[in-house]
Amino acid sequence: METPTLETPEARAETRTVLHVGCGAANPAKLPGDVFPAGDWRELRLDIDPAVAPDILASITGMPMVADGSVDAVWSSHNLEHLRPHEVPLALAEFHRVLRPGGFLLATLPDLQAVALLVAQGLLEEPAYVSALGPIAPLDILYGFRPAIAEGNDFMAHRTGFTAASLARHLGAAGFAGITVQTDGRFALWARAVRPA
Repeated sequence: METPTLETPEARAETRTVLHVGCGAANPAKLPGDVFPAGDWRELRLDIDPAVAPDILASITGMPMVADGSVDAVWSSHNLEHLRPHEVPLALAEFHRVLRPGGFLLATLPDLQAVALLVAQGLLEEPAYVSALGPIAPLDILYGFRPAIAEGNDFMAHRTGFTAASLARHLGAAGFAGITVQTDGRFALWARAVRPA
């Protein structure tokens, strides 16, 4: 697959590039509009699954076809939990590497501390919330969306997890600064971190 050409520095002044890692099927609505307003940002889609026809076919643990310091932002929505624990530093190092100095990472992923409260109440298989895909139970949040995995999509399995404190530690260890991690009150963490200039 041919790697798309990134903008020249002159073009970047007008339109910035967000590397959407683990992008899934193309859908502009997957970019948070309040952070990446349409027209201001160009989405560069990266995924490990060829079925979703990404711009770049790669794992988030190794993206050599994305040049150092070539993107203005990295958007990661529910990807890091799919990695094995020892792969998390590799992915965060890659996110850091491809960001230009002053660029930022925006990531969201399951909040295991919030999920653990439901598990402690004995609600492992009861719906915690309803998504576009259907009911999501704590068991799905911990180990991956069971219906998708049952249909053969092993990419949906979860292999690690985070609390707000552990995610902040991982981001700091990867060299990020200006780290904020917040819970959304709906079983997800939201993190923002900057590659220092």
